[in-house]
Amino acid sequence: MEQTKIKGRTRAQESSNAIERLYISMRHLFSRGFYKPMGISGDALRESLLLLRPEIYGSIAEEKVELNGLIYVIERLPTGIEECRFINLTSDEGYSKSHFKAIVPPKRRRNCFRIDKDQMNIEVTRGRSEIYDILTHLTFLFIESHKIAKKVLISDGTDTIREWKKLAEVVLHNKKISGDERDIMLAHLASVLGRTFEETQAVHALLGEENNPDRLFQIIYWLGRLAINEQVDNLRRAISFSPVLRERIGHHVYGEMWANNIKNVLDENNLLERPIHIISANMHSVMNSIYAPIVLPKQIKDNNTISLFELLSKDDNEDLRAQVKEFASKNGLTYIKDVSGTNINVQIIDTEKIDITKTNYVLENSLNNELKPVIIVMDYAFGEQAYETMDELLKPYECEKGKKHHLDVESVSIMGKAGILEGGKGDIMIPSSHIFEGTADNYPFKNQLKKKMFEGCGVGVYTGAMVTVLGTSLQNKDILKFFHDSTWKVTGLEMEGAHYQKAIQAASKIRGNISRKVKVNYAYYASDNPLETGSTLASGGLGTTGVLPTYVITQKILEQIF
Repeated sequence: MEQTKIKGRTRAQESSNAIERLYISMRHLFSRGFYKPMGISGDALRESLLLLRPEIYGSIAEEKVELNGLIYVIERLPTGIEECRFINLTSDEGYSKSHFKAIVPPKRRRNCFRIDKDQMNIEVTRGRSEIYDILTHLTFLFIESHKIAKKVLISDGTDTIREWKKLAEVVLHNKKISGDERDIMLAHLASVLGRTFEETQAVHALLGEENNPDRLFQIIYWLGRLAINEQVDNLRRAISFSPVLRERIGHHVYGEMWANNIKNVLDENNLLERPIHIISANMHSVMNSIYAPIVLPKQIKDNNTISLFELLSKDDNEDLRAQVKEFASKNGLTYIKDVSGTNINVQIIDTEKIDITKTNYVLENSLNNELKPVIIVMDYAFGEQAYETMDELLKPYECEKGKKHHLDVESVSIMGKAGILEGGKGDIMIPSSHIFEGTADNYPFKNQLKKKMFEGCGVGVYTGAMVTVLGTSLQNKDILKFFHDSTWKVTGLEMEGAHYQKAIQAASKIRGNISRKVKVNYAYYASDNPLETGSTLASGGLGTTGVLPTYVITQKILEQIF
């Protein structure tokens, strides 16, 4: 029994060391300016990722090609990246003003530009976490591509197997194929991938697009083709970082522009003197919670407003959502679409323009009852970007006359998605502290939200420490089990909490930018349980399961504010 404990602990330590080496390697390569992922310079990244074997990347260390991980990565990288030998990470350097068409990945808000058939540029405006995210996804992709090459190359490296030639014929000639021919190709592809026909067919359906149903064939062919070119012809793929990106990273260039834009809007609307409540959340739950019951009272079933929110979340109810948005825009809500590059949109809600008696809330908790509160809702930040944006937002506003105006920030609320280590998808986590993975930093705080507030809400509620990870795609069961079972008693993992709290504590307790009495509300809902097989982020989204916890948390935050 003692031996088992030692083995488990050793594996967690190995995983922790692998994560540390990954980040040191990525920082080094970034400083260097370029590297070849499958060359000597990329060795440390590949070896660390293979040693770590993150849950999100499934069977990365096995011979068979990892399909769920492939879907996860492809949805977060630009279409066509598998065809490109040269990948250039840039800052916002004006490509959007050129003839190049922006390619935005389905699951990541970032602009990418296909420069020519061999080069893809990816704009990085959200800080180091975005670079880490991109590099780990690309490293996974390149490892998988070499698995494909190994499967299809005949031993002397001068020829390929029959199945590969069939695949090349379809892809290179853009061949239109019938249903029967597609099944034949899927059978060939299953052989190449080391997967069953059923698994291959399922992934083909998931990655297929309306105008490109056979996208999987193209992805696999070009991944394999570029890996073969590396092995046979020594045509190495390369990743580079533009000088402007290396110069700007870490200097809050985009965060400062973003925050100043918000403060300018507050100033233009004479809201700078009012008590301010900041909420990091999505762009619908706060708006719907306040305005939807006023606009659509007949849609509420059995006096349960959650039924209304579930209705609004359905794809075919765009008309109802439009009604809520239109009413909100005429009753205190100002929408600020991001133009800074942070990709964080904002809503400013002036509660003085809302008839609170028609909402589900009672205005009584504001520190200054004579001045109605202003709510700033900011969309989700990404990793370290949370520090940059919150740090800049909490700084005093510099008026035109050179005077500094300190914002009267009464509360900061963070609602986000997180991985849970006990419980399941859709459950709620109420943190008592944030622990920053890979460092000695930890951030205890007094959370105004309590577990007892959520009793009877219809979902499981857990409380404890939350670990802020360097990247959700780098976690494995061993390290997470250690966090959960040890005296840290971690209940979940996410990417922004410690960064937000670092900014809040610095602003209130060190720099004096906001009141030391600022209140914080933190709550997360579970998007996955990485300790359960089949429940990782790669297994798919929450769907309608996320509606209940999202709105329950939003209502509790608004109750604290009002």
